[in-house]
Amino acid sequence: MPRDTPVAQYMTTDVLSFSPDDNVQEAMQALVDRGIDGAPVVDGSGVVVGLLTTGDLIVQESQLHFPTVLSFLGATLERPSAKKHFDEDIRRALGATVGEVMTADPHTIGEDETLEAAATVMHDHDVSRLPVVRGGLLVGIIARSDIVRAIVTDP
Repeated sequence: MPRDTPVAQYMTTDVLSFSPDDNVQEAMQALVDRGIDGAPVVDGSGVVVGLLTTGDLIVQESQLHFPTVLSFLGATLERPSAKKHFDEDIRRALGATVGEVMTADPHTIGEDETLEAAATVMHDHDVSRLPVVRGGLLVGIIARSDIVRAIVTDP
């Protein structure tokens, strides 16, 4: 891969994106349906305001109260109220909006930047994808796998 290869040559332009007001459960389903583990979040103008990843969907901020289970003389006993609280926590977490769980102000890269620059940003900030922008607006996404593809196809 030549060091000066522009990101635009290898980025994905058919990008799944979300709005901060989208429902988290629906967003999870969209990620699963597309077989991807993250997508940019854009405002009404197309400006990247966040990044939603499967890691964000593993309820980071919520303190889930797992049901208390006791094992006594071979019998397993569960407190009914603990299970009820756990179910409510899960339901509440899944009812949240994308804006409540996304990573705000993600690192982005311009479409004219090089793959080397993208790889450096990914490495330095331990991220696996970068929204690609033109004038602040989303035009694509570049992932580590895209950079590997560039290396393999253009040694």
